[in-house]
Amino acid sequence: MRDVLGTIGREPDKCPTSEERNRSSKSVSFHDFIATDPILSLPSVPAHNPEPVREKTKEEKAAEYTKPFCDFLTENPTVFHTVAQFSKDLSNAGYTKLSERDAWNLKVGGKYFVQRNRSSLIAFTVGEDYEVGNGAAMIAGHIDALTARLKPIPKLRSKAGYVQLGVAPYAGGLNNTWWDRDLGIGGKVLVKGADGKISTKLVKLGWPIARIPTLAPHFGAAANGPFNPETQMVPIIGLDPSAPPFVPASSPSSQEEEFPATVLGGAGSFASTQPSRLVKAICNELNISDYSSLVNWELELYDHQPATTGGLDKEFIFAGRIDDKLCSWSAVQALLESSTKGSGLLKVVALFDDEEIGSLLRQGARGNFLPSTIERIVDSFAAPSTPNIIAQTYANSFLISSDVTHAVNPNFLPVYLENHAPRLNVGVAIAADSNGHMTTDSVSTAILQRCAEKCGQVLQVFQIRNDSRSGGTVGPMLSSAMGVRAVDAGLAQLSMHSIRATTGSLDPGLGVALFKGFLEEFEGVDREFSED
Repeated sequence: MRDVLGTIGREPDKCPTSEERNRSSKSVSFHDFIATDPILSLPSVPAHNPEPVREKTKEEKAAEYTKPFCDFLTENPTVFHTVAQFSKDLSNAGYTKLSERDAWNLKVGGKYFVQRNRSSLIAFTVGEDYEVGNGAAMIAGHIDALTARLKPIPKLRSKAGYVQLGVAPYAGGLNNTWWDRDLGIGGKVLVKGADGKISTKLVKLGWPIARIPTLAPHFGAAANGPFNPETQMVPIIGLDPSAPPFVPASSPSSQEEEFPATVLGGAGSFASTQPSRLVKAICNELNISDYSSLVNWELELYDHQPATTGGLDKEFIFAGRIDDKLCSWSAVQALLESSTKGSGLLKVVALFDDEEIGSLLRQGARGNFLPSTIERIVDSFAAPSTPNIIAQTYANSFLISSDVTHAVNPNFLPVYLENHAPRLNVGVAIAADSNGHMTTDSVSTAILQRCAEKCGQVLQVFQIRNDSRSGGTVGPMLSSAMGVRAVDAGLAQLSMHSIRATTGSLDPGLGVALFKGFLEEFEGVDREFSED
């Protein structure tokens, strides 16, 4: 249609002469035909010049980690769930699970992880260019959090028609932030199978089962405290309609109510020492029909409210157990994203239990878990007659002790030291302490600063005031046990040791970026430093 209309108003074409007809009978290509014939010529198509893809900003990259971190916190409330989730992530990424009980057959370029007590975990990769005596780039943190753990026999007598649960504070758990909170329960359960073998199952009930109620201020001085954590912070977990009416203690007829008569699992069984309704709930969740098969359990209470973002622009994360699952999660993600290609190092992430109570147990940082793991790795590649190779490895290694630190609180500015008050959503903060509670020194600071420069990250600085008490980390105990250079550096948070704390929504991703940069850049940065 277009070409027909295009002839309107033109002089009609003349009939061709015989000479023209002869010329037109010569062979021409199809491309010549469509290029010269006005009827079949195609419109020119402009060259395709796609717009260059805009690279994401540092903040946009960091924001991609916000939701995964919140989901992780919500879905893994106990240290056992945390280790299980990290193990699953590592396995899905091609890491091989090792056992401390077995011999290790490691390979250059390999990726591995090992657990201890199901509450501590070490993951590592062996660089494709690794040689015996090369160092390890290590990140260490802890995954335990303040909580309330069930006592060995937590079954209590009913009081005034309430069923209560015997718990004990772990570290600073059961502080005043635990009042009036929806408390869930979870942990690990030991179960005997029909074959007589003991297996471990993880459990968490999908609803809050406990609460520690405050006393209304109308009751005067009794509501103000201080409170006895043994008698006045006992969680309620249900009602007992069969309990007799409450009688004041001053009454001559007052008496303690008896233990419930229900005995599950038979006399002398573990189940018989636990609250019967709790036993039923746990067994129902795990599809266990024989109560006598329960061997033991380690259960704890935790804030059941999900992690969430908040603030006008959702620049905050409000959650429980940020200390220190924040740095630990970021470290694992960094290791998963780091490559073994072109690396001559061991890249290691070590996550410990029991940090909040001194790290003195076998699964804590004062145990031999990390040193023995490094030594077994080196021994797997070393010739039998290689002397002092472990000492050489440690001398070439570096450790980041990655625990959370204090973000500046706008309501309490006088307690912070000028120029040492980290902000949220800025980056990892190096923590210093003149009395050795942190491992940071001039050399370790310079090394991490150089790594941060090479990966485009910003470092902050924190130090406590002289009139305040410093906390501690796993850094000093690990660096002294192995003799490795080390720095304390972690992400900032508000409300440390509260049942529910605050960090920046970009901080998990900023942690991943810095830790990944350290794992990938340390080998080159270390060559710039000659000091032992």
